[in-house]
Amino acid sequence: MLSRKTKYGLKALTYLAGQKTKEPIAIAEIARHENISQKFLENILLSLRSTGFLGSKKGKGGGYYLIKDPSEIPMTTVMRVLEGPIAMVSCVSLNFYEKCDDCPDEQSCSVHKLMLKVRDSNLDVYRNTSLADLLIK
Repeated sequence: MLSRKTKYGLKALTYLAGQKTKEPIAIAEIARHENISQKFLENILLSLRSTGFLGSKKGKGGGYYLIKDPSEIPMTTVMRVLEGPIAMVSCVSLNFYEKCDDCPDEQSCSVHKLMLKVRDSNLDVYRNTSLADLLIK
């Protein structure tokens, strides 16, 4: 299940990507428009800023803005920053692999085989979707 953090992060990014100008947008405006707790949104935007596609400006007229074009922001990066590993179990994770304690042989494990397919399907969607694809036209 998608966490609220990820859902709100996607909504905030989409809101920023949909702006006509690239001027900073106040957290309060994003929070109000997307019906998100401002305090919760602050933490989400701080996490996203570390990716290098979101910038911020302090003070009057400050807020957050996209540094990169929405077409250059892949969902794989967004999902990993906000949600963590894309794989549902650690034994199929590409970036956070850990062997399962209760599984003596991954190659014959039915759960492992299923979760590989789920991971690959999710990755296919995320790799082929950018922030620009989420914008309503």
